[in-house]
Amino acid sequence: MLAVVKKPPIEFTVRGEIPGKYLKLLKEDFGSALSLFEEGETMPATEMDWYRKMKEKDTPGDTLRFYRTLHKMTQDALAAQIGVTRQQIANREHNAKPISRKTAYQLSEVFRISPERFIGSRGCCG
Repeated sequence: MLAVVKKPPIEFTVRGEIPGKYLKLLKEDFGSALSLFEEGETMPATEMDWYRKMKEKDTPGDTLRFYRTLHKMTQDALAAQIGVTRQQIANREHNAKPISRKTAYQLSEVFRISPERFIGSRGCCG
């Protein structure tokens, strides 16, 4: 079993056969800050706190940069593929300009993902 506590300023992990009296104590003291996992059990990254915090800060520009880098494309190469300038790609990656719906659809075809990934929930696009 794996017990993980994350309650600032405390963070610790206990592995192995954890006696019941210690689990009870951990539950009483740390409540929802305690996560328990069976050894070998996996948890989707999308359910982990660090992922949720990261996604809250994510912008459509971050998503664009991530997929462009993942596909090993330069800004110039991506710009040429969708018919814009390198500067337009850079402006969108740095969130200086919003990603339009048209551009979101073009990017979704290039990267084979949903256009919503570039539109986001921040009301960025028109």
